[in-house]
Amino acid sequence: MPKFIFVTGGVLSSLGKGIAAASIGALLEASGLKVTIQKLDPYINVDPGTLSPFQHGEVFVTDDGAETDLDLGHYERFTHIRTSQTNNFTTGRIYYNVISKERRGDYLGDTVQVIPHITDEIKQAIKSVGNNNDVVIVEIGGTIGDIESLPFLEAIRQMRYDVGRENVLYVHLTLLPFIKTSGELKTKPTQHSVREIRAIGIQPDLLLCRTDRTLTPEAKKKIAIHCNMDGDAVINAIDVETIYEVPLALSSEGLDRQIIKKLSLPAKEAELGHWKDIVRKIKEPKNEVTIAIVGKYVGLKDSYKSLTEALTHGGIANDCRVSLQWIDSEEVEVNGPEKYLSDADGILVPGGFGYRGIEGKIDSIRFAREKRIPYFGICLGMQCAVIEFARNVCGLNANSSEFDLNTPTPIIYLMEKWYDFRKGKVEERTESTQKGGTMRLGAYPCVIEEKTLAHAAYRTKEISERHRHRYEFNNAYKGIVTRLGMKISGHSPDGELVEIVEIQDHPWFLGCQFHPEFKSRPTEPHPLFAAFIGAAVREKRSLFPQAEIIGREKGLD
Repeated sequence: MPKFIFVTGGVLSSLGKGIAAASIGALLEASGLKVTIQKLDPYINVDPGTLSPFQHGEVFVTDDGAETDLDLGHYERFTHIRTSQTNNFTTGRIYYNVISKERRGDYLGDTVQVIPHITDEIKQAIKSVGNNNDVVIVEIGGTIGDIESLPFLEAIRQMRYDVGRENVLYVHLTLLPFIKTSGELKTKPTQHSVREIRAIGIQPDLLLCRTDRTLTPEAKKKIAIHCNMDGDAVINAIDVETIYEVPLALSSEGLDRQIIKKLSLPAKEAELGHWKDIVRKIKEPKNEVTIAIVGKYVGLKDSYKSLTEALTHGGIANDCRVSLQWIDSEEVEVNGPEKYLSDADGILVPGGFGYRGIEGKIDSIRFAREKRIPYFGICLGMQCAVIEFARNVCGLNANSSEFDLNTPTPIIYLMEKWYDFRKGKVEERTESTQKGGTMRLGAYPCVIEEKTLAHAAYRTKEISERHRHRYEFNNAYKGIVTRLGMKISGHSPDGELVEIVEIQDHPWFLGCQFHPEFKSRPTEPHPLFAAFIGAAVREKRSLFPQAEIIGREKGLD
């Protein structure tokens, strides 16, 4: 039987439960244990796939095509696990499962209630990820006191009785705000949060106190007394410069040793050398580049969470600090790309849906192509690159049928039939199909052409990458775009689906239909992000060769 660690949060949202859960996973893995992590979300949507990025941030996609909470991206980046459908459950999905069982008559005439039917379904979901793992870490979304979270909290309260007290650990994350006028950290919000969760029947075993400064022994003792805990169970979760420093900070506070002791885990001393090396490269890099991200959801950076982390990973691969410049594509439409992109060492256009801001993205891509600035287009960013090339190089009145159903040149369109190599059958979709049914979701194979940027990055001919999109490159226009300089360097095994395009007469210009950011890790930077940042570093240096020579003479990078 695996051990279970439940991570809850109090005081307010966005304290970093996901990072805390992922860091615990990283520390336990570094101690030789096999872990998995699950997120339980209280909202009633069946999954985040239909939620606005402005409301909920990025939708993370797994290999098996699950659209999940963005915290699953943290879990994958901090550990070696590959998440799936079973790693994220919402209230909507739990209730959907229970109602489906009731309609089938599975409950044999019972009155279906929150307790035991909903809580039993939640416990079944938790146990579904336990196979072959030493530890299951479960993050409960929301904040203690939210009415939506109560069924999940009741379920994890019951888990201690179901699997034994010695097999369950409760970790609670709270905030200790610093009040400038009094010059002190206030513990009262944490006391109230712990009182709230104890009223539900859960006594935290470990308390992570989020602060911007070091907790004194006196403050820890005060918190421990008021929260009915041992003094060493109060952990200072202090703010750090980079999220990849969190495992090191928590380990220095003894969190991993406390967990191993309390759960009697057969673990060795954590080996954290690779985390120290990652942090060093982020905090003390030898190079620096500025990457402009031209998007439509730039008002909420969490909309591109995996993307920004993958760019950081690309920086790690090149011992380089990646400074991000966020550009609203609608503003580019009004003021032109020169105002925003002239100082960029690289330009990236990410994924998205809908027509808003599209012309600004296309203008930005033209700027990158004509000014020979390294360009990386992802999903919609690839499609816009194809449209821009078709318009301004091929002379076509091109567009995507997503943006204009009546376009005379639908170079991007909704493919009605294609062979799904993952399922081994022909897949069909039309405009009238339910939104989720029209999407290509999850991991699909791709064959890469040799002597291309893609092949130089991957160093292999066959890859698998994750997708989340509806529209495809229209093969009717392959001939004209390839004749005039666009290379199709990646495609599906049967050649029907275009996956990667490049412009050959350019320092580095690549667009991919998939989302490579979902598979990037600080310990294993994604090849395309490493190549993109490498190109930005190389091109920046080529523009300032004299400055580089002078810098070397002075011992500067």
